[in-house]
Amino acid sequence: MAGTVAVLAGCSSTPKDETANWSPNRIYTEAKEELNSGGYERAIPLLEKLEGRAAGTPLAQQAQLEKAYAYHRSNEPAQAIATLDRFIKLHPASPALDYALYLKGIVNFNDNLGMFAFLTKQDLSERDQKAAKESFEAFKELASRFPESRYTPDARQRMTYIVNSLAQYEVHVARYYYTRGAYVAAINRAQIALADYREVPALEEALYIVYKSYEALGMTSLRDDARRVLETNYPQSEYVARGFRPKDSPWWKVW
Repeated sequence: MAGTVAVLAGCSSTPKDETANWSPNRIYTEAKEELNSGGYERAIPLLEKLEGRAAGTPLAQQAQLEKAYAYHRSNEPAQAIATLDRFIKLHPASPALDYALYLKGIVNFNDNLGMFAFLTKQDLSERDQKAAKESFEAFKELASRFPESRYTPDARQRMTYIVNSLAQYEVHVARYYYTRGAYVAAINRAQIALADYREVPALEEALYIVYKSYEALGMTSLRDDARRVLETNYPQSEYVARGFRPKDSPWWKVW
């Protein structure tokens, strides 16, 4: 009987918490060592324990930010964003708020890079721009609220990249419709880029798509108007001279 009890007790026992007697500072040190060595998944539970044990202290806030970063590096963007949103909501006056906004922008930026990799033959009309727009909004809030932050210069550069990429996305969708003979849809999509963006490289191709689509539709007056606008704004337009670039040519080589 005693042997049975011992076996049952062993089966019902829970794993020992090695951090039970650790100080918050020791937990943080161990978590940082894991982060520095790339052990992001091992760092996360340590940082969660630290949040609880150091609740209400700056160390707990640091643990939240470190955990968001660990989620980001572990390719868990949804968890990273949720952690950052919670931090931003709970600590609106934190001196690290600029970093939280920057990291939120980075998480969405990196999660969305595939959307801007137009080197593939994926159907571009099915790509989602949500992450790119959320990344832009985080960077925009950072730049607006913390213009002197050490993170703001990089955020501004990324904002420029995102705007260029979003405009190019619209143009690629317009081109997708054009190559399939959906000329009205191509015009409408190109007009979105022309209406929503200014001074971005993609607008030259947008105007060319409008021009060629009207030509394909036999609408000569609108075709001539579109060509006149194109040549006025881009007098040395390579599209007028040579047409569309080869499909596999990376769009980002235009600048």
